[in-house]
Amino acid sequence: MTDINNIIKREVNPFDRLNLAVTNFWADKQDSSLMVESIHQDAIIQIEDLLKLLTIDNLSRTILLKGEPGSGKSYLLSRLKRNLNNKAFFVYILCNWVDSNNIWRHILRYTVDSLIQVPEGEKESQLMLWLKSLSAFTRSDIKKRIFNDNFWEVLQSDRQKFIKHLRKTYKTAGIYNPEIFFGVLHDLANPELYDIACEWLRGDDLSEESMKAIKVRNCIDTEDAAKNILTNFGRISTQTQPIVLCFDNFDNMPLSSEGFLDVQPFFNVNTSFHADNLKNFLIIISVITQMWNRNFDRIFRADQARIDREIKLKDITIEQAEALWDYHLKPLHHLANPQPESPIFPLNRQILETNYPGGKTTPRNTLTLGRDEYQKYKIDIISGHIKPEPVAQTKVTIPQQKVTPDPIITISLSVSDPETTQAEFELLWQKEYKKIQGKITKLSLLSSSDLMQMLQQALSALQIQGIKPKLLTGKYATYSLSYQQSQKQERVGIVWTEDSNMTTFFHVMNACKNVIHNNSCKTLYLVRAGNVGKPNLAGNQLYRELFTHTHHQHIKPSLTAVHYLATYQSFVNSAKSQELVIGGKTINLQGLESLMRESQILHNKCTLLHDLGLVATTEQDTNGKVRRDYRPVKDFILNLIKTQGFMGVNTLIFQTASQFADVQETEIKMLIDLSCQEKKAKIMNPKAKLQDQLISWNPQL
Repeated sequence: MTDINNIIKREVNPFDRLNLAVTNFWADKQDSSLMVESIHQDAIIQIEDLLKLLTIDNLSRTILLKGEPGSGKSYLLSRLKRNLNNKAFFVYILCNWVDSNNIWRHILRYTVDSLIQVPEGEKESQLMLWLKSLSAFTRSDIKKRIFNDNFWEVLQSDRQKFIKHLRKTYKTAGIYNPEIFFGVLHDLANPELYDIACEWLRGDDLSEESMKAIKVRNCIDTEDAAKNILTNFGRISTQTQPIVLCFDNFDNMPLSSEGFLDVQPFFNVNTSFHADNLKNFLIIISVITQMWNRNFDRIFRADQARIDREIKLKDITIEQAEALWDYHLKPLHHLANPQPESPIFPLNRQILETNYPGGKTTPRNTLTLGRDEYQKYKIDIISGHIKPEPVAQTKVTIPQQKVTPDPIITISLSVSDPETTQAEFELLWQKEYKKIQGKITKLSLLSSSDLMQMLQQALSALQIQGIKPKLLTGKYATYSLSYQQSQKQERVGIVWTEDSNMTTFFHVMNACKNVIHNNSCKTLYLVRAGNVGKPNLAGNQLYRELFTHTHHQHIKPSLTAVHYLATYQSFVNSAKSQELVIGGKTINLQGLESLMRESQILHNKCTLLHDLGLVATTEQDTNGKVRRDYRPVKDFILNLIKTQGFMGVNTLIFQTASQFADVQETEIKMLIDLSCQEKKAKIMNPKAKLQDQLISWNPQL
């Protein structure tokens, strides 16, 4: 027999599933059981109807998906991918391009990044499924000649035969650079060349060796080239499934000179999908209703007309809100014996009806209310205000009987709102950071422009003065910025390039030389983890002239530093989109920057910022070696206790081990004991068995 109240005391609040709302449905896999099927079902039906039309005539269409903050727009995109991935190839695109002059290249990069993902229930990536489903390989006469003859062996053994066959099959389709494009598609079937082929398709600036391996002379480095490659994807796949481009978080677009979102260039691109015969694409644009209304008049009427359908997400009903609560509470109930009669115990429908008398709300508000009410009930248990009655005696409403608190177990669990907000933020940071670590496994997954954008956002959070983007001029301007050095009038420049191609490296070095000769900055930092070429190359010679034995410096960033910058960018994207909620409150960009400075996460952990002289160094031991830093683990433990008020020690150990896979259980117990010794936490029943022990935040500090 396991009392539900005892389970509530020891377990984490089930509504504290901390995730950023800006969710790439490929990077952040969601449990399908999360979906409440009735929510936004009408919107899904409309989108599926348009998808069916597209499969008939192959004419690209655009849907505008509008909703209030917290209405579930990103959630809906995830659900569409889950429900319809067997009928279309799904692409997630965050609207955070660095410059409005490189939207096509941004779309291409995200498209290929999504196509290389493996759909649920499949063994191969979307890209390979797309390739195998091309009409060139699925017509009955071709099947007899190729598939019965071991299709992939034929592909791997005869590159020219493959190219010739595709050129013949699609000779009337108007394929851009068919010899090169079909050759790269051939290389996708070769495990040794697959990664390079994908990198070329996504527009990476490849090294000369990599280009030679896949027999190409140039990379996709212009808007026209990126657009034409996307056009190729559509034109040769009209007999297969459509490609759904999901543009999420409209609010992250660059700003125009007037301070508004620079929306017109994006809608020029959208119109091109219709007017320039880019076939077989369904475009879904997710946007906050208020943001759309504010920017609508800034879009040319002809481009407004290219939106085929507007779908506005409706509020959810009380019944749907109950279903959301039911989902979050179900794992908790499964631990209880006997089971609570109400599926939403310790909550009840009356709470929803009281807070939402109109019978309507949003998913976000529902979950925030559930979190707060659950926490109130949990605090009442430990304070002795609720008798241990684990099973509801009525179908929905669970009576809460007041009793005199037991003075032995009564404890003040109050934590100030700012303190709780900071604790929740740091927990959220650690969870997001862990996801970023798994997502970004090498620097080449990010473009140089993206890396510089991340760094600029971090500098803004640190309140670095006088930040100006585009220190360099010309093609590589977005690789650079400058800022005013603290307490001086001198400007400092930063150039970040990770492009592998040495010709590109030479052009960037030449641009750096112009900046130095023009005295555009006093000191110039080159940030680059990659090599700088052989000594006989012109780029390397310029590099040595500029950054060897001069006051200008070359800094090699670590992958860990990039993980911190990328994690912060995730928070920035959420804050800009009004989707960052901490402690039940929506945090804007200014609030986020304040939380970052208070936590000093970037100060302590981002070594790149230290190397640039912008933050203090990390701690070292007496031998000058960096010690194993347990602070993130200890901070996680204390922050989790703060946000929960109290919880089971075993649960705390399990949650910590899940977050830090490389930390042993004995080390976690040691850190818990240390926190208690420092009176930052308190075990409430230390003589009980470990599985029964409860730990509380100590408010006396």
